[in-house]
Amino acid sequence: MKKTLAALLGVLTMVSFLSACGPDMKKINEATDRAEADATKAEASAQQAEAAANKAEAAAQQANAAASGAEDSVRRANDAVSRLEALFASSVTK
Repeated sequence: MKKTLAALLGVLTMVSFLSACGPDMKKINEATDRAEADATKAEASAQQAEAAANKAEAAAQQANAAASGAEDSVRRANDAVSRLEALFASSVTK
């Protein structure tokens, strides 16, 4: 997005340069307006992309936390099964 913004600003600069040298000011002004509008749209898109990236990062952190909780639950369940097996084994051998 920053490259797009930089390119649009470059176009705006070129249009400004051409306006100083060229005879058709109406076309140059229209091109300048379009370049400014494109730059504004690009900036808005960049902000939306950044917001989406922040939301994705938060979701990834929540998923990591849930995965850690699930791993802990599996560990506790395996421990409980091991204890039950040990109790059963000791009761059968008595």
